[in-house]
Amino acid sequence: MKKLSILITLFISISICCNAQVPKLQSIFIYNFTKYIEWPASYTSGNFIIGVLGQSPLTKELNNLSKTKKVLNQPIVINKFKNISTLIITEKKGMAKQGAGINFVIVNNKQKFELNKANISKYNLKVSPNLINLAILVQ
Repeated sequence: MKKLSILITLFISISICCNAQVPKLQSIFIYNFTKYIEWPASYTSGNFIIGVLGQSPLTKELNNLSKTKKVLNQPIVINKFKNISTLIITEKKGMAKQGAGINFVIVNNKQKFELNKANISKYNLKVSPNLINLAILVQ
């Protein structure tokens, strides 16, 4: 019986550890997405704004990332928004079909992402074929 409780405790600890790393991993994905999107010329000067809608553990990780990284030589600024902005990235099942451009999903215990080209195109953004090849395409 002790082996079973130790195994269960170990499994729970591993799950908590891995789940705690998800926001950090997702923030790195978001930063890398910026490299594969062709932004309109008007977006390439001043600060590069990454908006977070509502409360999210991603905010802390994105703020940490913004201290050391840039997008196209632009400083990264993390802003909280009440309304949805340009490239919409979500992490809820079905959101790529409901308006998000990119949606995080877990497939076979691996972090993956869905991409909806039509939703991204609504905001006059073009997606690199390299990013498309890595994505799970959704319409």
